[in-house]
Amino acid sequence: MSYGRGRSYGGGGRGFGGSPGPKPVEVGKEYEVDITEISRQGDGIARVQGFVVFVKDGKVGQKVKVKVTEVADRFSKAIIVVA
Repeated sequence: MSYGRGRSYGGGGRGFGGSPGPKPVEVGKEYEVDITEISRQGDGIARVQGFVVFVKDGKVGQKVKVKVTEVADRFSKAIIVVA
């Protein structure tokens, strides 16, 4: 008997690792967002097309214009330009 031979359970690299698709935000651009949560570090959390944006000094309930300062694979960071 042969158990597990010739089978691959690793996923074949489909959707794992690598870089995700294009991000809905870009460094230097401005977006209007609603801050819905606060992070453990005290920053506001907003979303642009589901993509997480950490907003420095943001407060829950604010609707603000932000400028993106950094974009990583799974989140971005921004500062408030107009409250």
